[in-house]
Amino acid sequence: MSVGALAAIFATSFLVSLTGALSPGPLTTLAVREGVRRGYWAGPALALGHGVIELALVVALALGLNRLLDERWVTATIALVGGTFLLWLGGQVIRTAPRQELVIGEKPAEDGPPPRPRGRGWVRSALAEEGRLTPVGAAALAVSGVAVSAANPFWLLWWATVGTAYIATSLEQGMAGVGVFFGAHFLTDLGWLSVIAFALATGRRVMSRWVYRGVLMACGLFLLALGGWFLASGLGYIF
Repeated sequence: MSVGALAAIFATSFLVSLTGALSPGPLTTLAVREGVRRGYWAGPALALGHGVIELALVVALALGLNRLLDERWVTATIALVGGTFLLWLGGQVIRTAPRQELVIGEKPAEDGPPPRPRGRGWVRSALAEEGRLTPVGAAALAVSGVAVSAANPFWLLWWATVGTAYIATSLEQGMAGVGVFFGAHFLTDLGWLSVIAFALATGRRVMSRWVYRGVLMACGLFLLALGGWFLASGLGYIF
């Protein structure tokens, strides 16, 4: 186990995860809505639910891959598929970055109608109360984070390609590598969703339009570089 390798896993996992977190999606949208209604702690509650389902997925993938990675063709296929998806994703991020907006929205008027909560049973009831986040409400938000993640096709595709390739690479450092990968990934989601909820709760601005677009462009270039590295690694297992 190499400290330098673990540091590289942490840094690259953080940057790749940042690209996904910054891109507009259903989890960010939910953080915006609930940050307005429930304040700062809505972000960490959603991140916790999102992290729970991802932890289960990471453990399942790591245990399964650990038995398969002795086959060179398996490692090569995972690296090639993950690298190809990263190249496509990096190109998409760069192409769309000049038009992206980080729209946080405005707080609703105090006398205006509250957003109608969605869901069933106790989740809907727990999300119906405005103004503060109770333990039951936090649990309901965590469940919502699980549901929104599992229902997102892009999230499933990311884990089937990039996530799988990253876990395969991390396993070269044993379970410590997988733990570092997941830790960086979770911290990125936790940080971003908390920032969104904090901005909504306090009425502050997250970042300017140009800074947001610049960060996306930098992330897109990083994805292209990382995708190229994955492809080179995959080809190295073949030739």
